[in-house]
Amino acid sequence: MKLYADDHQSSDHRTAEDSGHILKHTISKIPRRQIVALGRLVGSAAYRVDVPHRRIVRRNLKFTHPDWTATQIETLSRRVFQNLGISLLESLQLATLSREQLLGRIRVVGRENLQTALQRKNGFIIVSAHLGSWETGMLWLGCYADKPILGVAKKIRFAPLNRWVHRLRTRFGIEIVDKKGAMPEMRRMLRRGGIVGLLVDQSRRSEGVDVDFFGHRVTTTPAAAFLAIRCNSPVLPIFCVRDDSGRLTVVVQSALEIKRSGDLRSDIQSNTQAITAVVEKAVRRYPDQWFWVHKRWKKYYPHLYPEYQARRERRHQKDRHRNPS
Repeated sequence: MKLYADDHQSSDHRTAEDSGHILKHTISKIPRRQIVALGRLVGSAAYRVDVPHRRIVRRNLKFTHPDWTATQIETLSRRVFQNLGISLLESLQLATLSREQLLGRIRVVGRENLQTALQRKNGFIIVSAHLGSWETGMLWLGCYADKPILGVAKKIRFAPLNRWVHRLRTRFGIEIVDKKGAMPEMRRMLRRGGIVGLLVDQSRRSEGVDVDFFGHRVTTTPAAAFLAIRCNSPVLPIFCVRDDSGRLTVVVQSALEIKRSGDLRSDIQSNTQAITAVVEKAVRRYPDQWFWVHKRWKKYYPHLYPEYQARRERRHQKDRHRNPS
């Protein structure tokens, strides 16, 4: 009886594995146009029901584009949500694609810039943003580059989702470390000749330096500028964006000229501003593909997000009641 039970369990396991492989194969074969069409529907639905984030997107756009009409802002806001819907479905499909399938789906502009960096014995830094399909761009690099890669990411609070995203990001050998306390790991990776990938369009308040972004003051992570100076590493801007048909293109720009005057504080400031300017230029070119749902200007312009400020004040009041001085 035990042998029969073991055989039965083994058969069930093989059946489940076979079903999983079939499902994975089916998802990987879904045409791009269907992913794009369904993603737009998902994004449009989210635009209608997700009032808080819709409000943030509209306020951010009005703040950065004061000359835009209400119609322009609403149209682009809807497209922002549609882009996020497409990106979501692309990420689900990414989990099923092979290395060859992923490489075959991506068009590359500026490949020679990446090749020049890859031929160096020393490491280099890639800067990008939450623009287009940034998850696809990083995975593409992991398939294309014959170098170890370290990505830095903030943990997602919902643990099951964080585990799934981590598995997705590390599929092709990319190492992912938590943003908090990542500097030693990044320096080690560059010194061993590897690649460090950073998304530089967000920052913790306490760790950022002040720069101008869309004509307004924000804080931005100085990590890329600091590493470039300390490790003598080139900085290469790379963005993964999509055209109207949904086809993805990895755009590799020329390495940035890093200023080294000898004044570390001043050099970090000026180079971080230069990196931010590159990000802004990319966002201006593909405005519907940036992550406008982020409260990017909350430190210096809190009036843009009164609901956030109210929640923050309520939390502070609760903390004061729990821990009276």
